[in-house]
Amino acid sequence: MLWKNAPTRTIDAGGVGFAYRELGPDSGVPLIFLHHLMAVLDDWDPRVIDGIAAQRRVIAFDNRGVGASGGAVPDTVEAMARDAILFIRAMGLQQVDLLGFSLGGGVAQMVALQAPELVRRIVLAGTGPRGGGGIEAVTKVAAVAYLKAALTWHDARHFLFFPRTPEGKRAAKDYFAALAERTQDRDKPISLQARLAQLKAIKAAGLGAPDDLSRITHPVFIANGDNDLMVASQHSADMAHRLPDARLTLYPDSGHGGVFQYHRVFVPAVLAFLAD
Repeated sequence: MLWKNAPTRTIDAGGVGFAYRELGPDSGVPLIFLHHLMAVLDDWDPRVIDGIAAQRRVIAFDNRGVGASGGAVPDTVEAMARDAILFIRAMGLQQVDLLGFSLGGGVAQMVALQAPELVRRIVLAGTGPRGGGGIEAVTKVAAVAYLKAALTWHDARHFLFFPRTPEGKRAAKDYFAALAERTQDRDKPISLQARLAQLKAIKAAGLGAPDDLSRITHPVFIANGDNDLMVASQHSADMAHRLPDARLTLYPDSGHGGVFQYHRVFVPAVLAFLAD
């Protein structure tokens, strides 16, 4: 089974139906994917999902109010993490690994702080810590990208995820071609309520007091592009310094979507990290 034909299922947790897909081996600690701002299940790069699922059990889900999941999106990262924990426990999982991209990376950090016993290892991609300077400016950055997208008939992620270099443009083209592989049983689009709540949560996190990351003692693999426009790449280095057991990789000549641009090296790196 591949990501493009993995069935969408629903599980009830606390009266909310959470939509999810899973694939890969039945054994081992599952890897939970936590997705980015304004994303639904169909926005995960299948090259990353399928590559990791070749060796690991992978579960991706729409958090409360996202895509086909029920309820309304909360406007704090803390509440998003509580919902993620609710989903994980409803799945009957005793321990999980986490892969959080962008907003999902903030949620992953909060899951580790709220339920440390539930987490084994963490992958943080294209993300930063609470209280990181400039994170609250993501709304302005996104607005400029959406304006460029409207003027050029492109998806805004062409400008937000990839550099406007020949290599970056090729990476963007390949990324969107991969996203289009799934043609049936596609997820519901993100709602306006979800977009606004997520932006409010990101702004609050950016302006909030920093978390004590020394409390996250789990092994952490941090990955990003070296020129991230959405979450400054320096925040990746800051997290690597503040987390007790972290390793850092910055991919050259890439941005927020560096892990997608460099999926051929990111996927083996994740598998090696999870196998340690």
